[in-house]
Amino acid sequence: MSETITLETAKQLIDAAERKAEEIGVPSVITVANPDGNMIAQHRMDDAWLASVNISRNKAYTSAALEMPTHELAEPSQPGNSLYGLQTTDDSRIVIFGGGFPLERNGEIVGTIASSGGQVDEDMTVARAGIDQFQTLTH
Repeated sequence: MSETITLETAKQLIDAAERKAEEIGVPSVITVANPDGNMIAQHRMDDAWLASVNISRNKAYTSAALEMPTHELAEPSQPGNSLYGLQTTDDSRIVIFGGGFPLERNGEIVGTIASSGGQVDEDMTVARAGIDQFQTLTH
Protein backbone atom coordinates (compact mmCIF):
# COMPACT_ATOMS: atom_id res chain seq x y z
CA MET A 1 0.00 0.00 0.00
CA SER A 2 1.29 3.44 -0.85
CA GLU A 3 2.01 6.03 1.76
CA THR A 4 -0.73 8.61 2.24
CA ILE A 5 -1.27 11.76 4.22
CA THR A 6 -3.41 11.56 7.35
CA LEU A 7 -6.74 13.19 8.05
CA GLU A 8 -5.01 15.50 10.53
CA THR A 9 -2.56 16.66 7.85
CA ALA A 10 -5.42 17.07 5.35
CA LYS A 11 -7.24 19.35 7.80
CA GLN A 12 -4.13 21.49 8.24
CA LEU A 13 -3.78 21.86 4.47
CA ILE A 14 -7.43 22.78 4.12
CA ASP A 15 -7.10 25.37 6.90
CA ALA A 16 -4.13 27.01 5.12
CA ALA A 17 -5.96 27.00 1.79
CA GLU A 18 -9.09 28.46 3.40
CA ARG A 19 -7.07 31.30 4.94
CA LYS A 20 -5.74 32.15 1.46
CA ALA A 21 -9.26 31.96 -0.02
CA GLU A 22 -10.50 34.37 2.65
CA GLU A 23 -7.52 36.67 2.02
CA ILE A 24 -8.30 36.92 -1.70
CA GLY A 25 -12.08 36.99 -1.19
CA VAL A 26 -12.96 33.77 -3.02
CA PRO A 27 -15.33 31.36 -1.23
CA SER A 28 -13.95 27.96 -2.18
CA VAL A 29 -14.34 24.23 -1.83
CA ILE A 30 -11.06 22.57 -0.91
CA THR A 31 -10.51 18.83 -1.26
CA VAL A 32 -7.65 16.60 -0.17
CA ALA A 33 -7.46 13.08 -1.59
CA ASN A 34 -5.18 10.07 -1.17
CA PRO A 35 -2.83 8.83 -3.94
CA ASP A 36 -5.69 6.72 -5.35
CA GLY A 37 -7.90 9.80 -5.76
CA ASN A 38 -10.24 8.92 -2.89
CA MET A 39 -11.27 11.86 -0.74
CA ILE A 40 -9.68 12.23 2.69
CA ALA A 41 -11.38 15.52 3.52
CA GLN A 42 -13.38 18.28 1.86
CA HIS A 43 -14.45 21.69 3.12
CA ARG A 44 -17.01 24.03 1.57
CA MET A 45 -16.68 27.62 2.70
CA ASP A 46 -19.82 29.69 3.24
CA ASP A 47 -21.15 31.03 -0.08
CA ALA A 48 -18.99 28.71 -2.21
CA TRP A 49 -20.75 27.50 -5.34
CA LEU A 50 -22.51 24.17 -5.07
CA ALA A 51 -20.93 23.06 -8.36
CA SER A 52 -17.50 23.57 -6.79
CA VAL A 53 -18.07 20.55 -4.52
CA ASN A 54 -17.80 18.10 -7.42
CA ILE A 55 -15.32 20.21 -9.39
CA SER A 56 -12.89 20.34 -6.46
CA ARG A 57 -13.26 16.63 -5.78
CA ASN A 58 -12.70 15.85 -9.47
CA LYS A 59 -9.61 18.08 -9.62
CA ALA A 60 -8.15 16.14 -6.68
CA TYR A 61 -9.07 12.87 -8.40
CA THR A 62 -7.53 13.98 -11.71
CA SER A 63 -4.24 14.93 -10.05
CA ALA A 64 -4.07 11.48 -8.49
CA ALA A 65 -5.24 9.54 -11.54
CA LEU A 66 -2.83 11.26 -13.93
CA GLU A 67 -0.13 12.11 -11.36
CA MET A 68 0.11 15.74 -12.44
CA PRO A 69 -1.31 19.21 -11.81
CA THR A 70 -4.59 19.72 -13.63
CA HIS A 71 -3.46 22.94 -15.33
CA GLU A 72 -0.91 20.92 -17.31
CA LEU A 73 -3.82 19.25 -19.14
CA ALA A 74 -5.28 22.47 -20.60
CA GLU A 75 -3.12 22.74 -23.71
CA PRO A 76 -2.82 19.05 -24.70
CA SER A 77 -6.62 18.64 -24.47
CA GLN A 78 -7.43 21.47 -26.90
CA PRO A 79 -8.97 20.58 -30.29
CA GLY A 80 -6.35 19.11 -32.61
CA ASN A 81 -4.00 18.11 -29.79
CA SER A 82 -3.20 14.60 -28.61
CA LEU A 83 -5.48 14.57 -25.55
CA TYR A 84 -8.49 16.28 -27.14
CA GLY A 85 -11.65 15.04 -25.42
CA LEU A 86 -9.82 13.81 -22.31
CA GLN A 87 -12.36 15.50 -20.04
CA THR A 88 -15.11 13.25 -21.44
CA THR A 89 -13.35 10.07 -20.30
CA ASP A 90 -13.40 8.29 -16.93
CA ASP A 91 -17.10 9.07 -16.40
CA SER A 92 -16.30 12.76 -17.10
CA ARG A 93 -14.31 13.02 -13.85
CA ILE A 94 -11.17 14.37 -15.54
CA VAL A 95 -10.70 18.12 -15.10
CA ILE A 96 -8.49 19.89 -17.65
CA PHE A 97 -8.06 23.28 -15.98
CA GLY A 98 -6.05 24.44 -13.00
CA GLY A 99 -6.62 24.00 -9.30
CA GLY A 100 -5.58 20.41 -8.58
CA PHE A 101 -2.07 19.38 -7.53
CA PRO A 102 -0.27 16.24 -6.39
CA LEU A 103 1.40 16.27 -2.97
CA GLU A 104 4.78 14.55 -2.97
CA ARG A 105 7.04 13.23 -0.24
CA ASN A 106 10.43 11.74 -1.18
CA GLY A 107 9.47 11.76 -4.86
CA GLU A 108 6.27 9.79 -4.27
CA ILE A 109 2.71 11.11 -4.48
CA VAL A 110 1.11 10.80 -1.04
CA GLY A 111 -2.05 12.75 -1.81
CA THR A 112 -3.55 15.60 -3.77
CA ILE A 113 -5.12 18.96 -3.01
CA ALA A 114 -7.62 20.89 -5.09
CA SER A 115 -9.67 24.04 -4.93
CA SER A 116 -12.68 25.33 -6.82
CA GLY A 117 -14.68 28.49 -6.39
CA GLY A 118 -13.04 31.23 -8.38
CA GLN A 119 -11.21 31.83 -11.60
CA VAL A 120 -8.58 29.24 -12.49
CA ASP A 121 -5.68 31.39 -11.25
CA GLU A 122 -7.53 31.98 -7.95
CA ASP A 123 -8.19 28.26 -7.51
CA MET A 124 -4.50 27.58 -8.13
CA THR A 125 -3.49 30.24 -5.59
CA VAL A 126 -5.77 28.73 -2.94
CA ALA A 127 -4.54 25.19 -3.55
CA ARG A 128 -0.91 26.32 -3.55
CA ALA A 129 -1.41 27.70 -0.03
CA GLY A 130 -2.20 24.14 1.01
CA ILE A 131 0.90 22.90 -0.80
CA ASP A 132 3.00 25.48 1.04
CA GLN A 133 1.60 24.20 4.35
CA PHE A 134 2.34 20.61 3.31
CA GLN A 135 5.96 21.55 2.58
CA THR A 136 6.37 23.13 6.02
CA LEU A 137 4.99 19.95 7.64
CA THR A 138 7.33 17.64 5.73
CA HIS A 139 10.56 19.58 6.26
